[in-house]
Amino acid sequence: MITGIDILLASAALAALGFLTVARLRLRASQQHSQSEAKAARALYEQEIADAHEERNRLLDALGDAFVLVDGDGIIRFANAAAHDLFGKRELIRRPVREAFLDPRLAEALLQCLETGEPVQSRVVLPQQTSPRGDLETRGVNAWIIDAARLPAPPGGDSITRVIIRDVTTEHQTEQIRKDFVANASHELRTPMAIINGYLENLLDDHMLDEPEIARRFLTVMRKHADRISRIVEDMLVISRLESGEAASLKIEPFRLRSCIKDVLERLESVIRSQTADILVLMPDESLTLQGDRFYWTQVLFNLVENALKQNPHPGLRVEIGCESAGEQHRIWVADNGIGIPSADLPHIFRRFFRVEKHHSQHEIKGTGLGLSIVKRAIEAHGGSISVTSVPGRETKFLIIIPKNADFTQKPSL
Repeated sequence: MITGIDILLASAALAALGFLTVARLRLRASQQHSQSEAKAARALYEQEIADAHEERNRLLDALGDAFVLVDGDGIIRFANAAAHDLFGKRELIRRPVREAFLDPRLAEALLQCLETGEPVQSRVVLPQQTSPRGDLETRGVNAWIIDAARLPAPPGGDSITRVIIRDVTTEHQTEQIRKDFVANASHELRTPMAIINGYLENLLDDHMLDEPEIARRFLTVMRKHADRISRIVEDMLVISRLESGEAASLKIEPFRLRSCIKDVLERLESVIRSQTADILVLMPDESLTLQGDRFYWTQVLFNLVENALKQNPHPGLRVEIGCESAGEQHRIWVADNGIGIPSADLPHIFRRFFRVEKHHSQHEIKGTGLGLSIVKRAIEAHGGSISVTSVPGRETKFLIIIPKNADFTQKPSL
């Protein structure tokens, strides 16, 4: 977890720390010389000590991780720039470790090292409220590696323990997301597979094949769930491509957004007709052209319009698809006047497999729960962003902001 560069910088800084000790010993020896010689030697050595302090601080401030030195009594004697930034510029020097660290779990590895003298490395996962970043923490659950080791004590000097605090929150959250994804995907696939297997058993074991009407009804249900499995697999492959770096090789070319919208509405024509939904397209400039991968933009618009239709299966739904240019940006939106999204669910709707629980029938085939995740990651791959607002019963609106000169090298967030 600690890189070779970190070790090199820390070693150089500790060498400077050793030089400070030698300089102090030389300073004491100089006091035995004549007064004039001692005065000159003192000035020289004080300058050497100041230079060594500056070199040590410069090297340790170059570390990207928080680095602190603690004496045998658990008092912080030095903290580099990263440590001060981590702890929100709070005063650290000459403070006990237990006071400086907001959560005792952060200090646990260090205190163990102070007690036993043995090197200790531990991983600490904290809730947002007790993050060492204090009020600056906005990432929720955060994770840290605490690496503590006692330094060799100089002759006549006090023992010093060095502590490196590394932020591994991104790695922790990524790993957690992947674990959740595997668990959710397994669950989502297991349910339709179980239904298909159940109907197959009935068809084969109960001789239902001799009853054409019942057999046809069973096969129809099995086909719906097989289609659901295919859709889940397809959606998972799309998300995998977007997050694996394949999005960096998007097929970027100009295309007319109006033509893309037309393709989406043709694919959803039967659903729109069965629900007697009213689709309104607002485009002041019918020839508006985007630079991007048309495949992913079709996925984005298809999922947003399909989501509006699925979440509002009652007749009379009005869906609005719009686009306008504003300065250096394109603004694209999909809005509907349906039942809306509860405010408590809004922060979570782009999570994989998250569904807003509504009025759906128990017999209805659910969506994959991946559509809005694909939307968000595809838009981010094009250098844009998406937000959602909802007033239940009045308007739910997904708004996409795309820079006209988008950065297609941006990696989608997890």
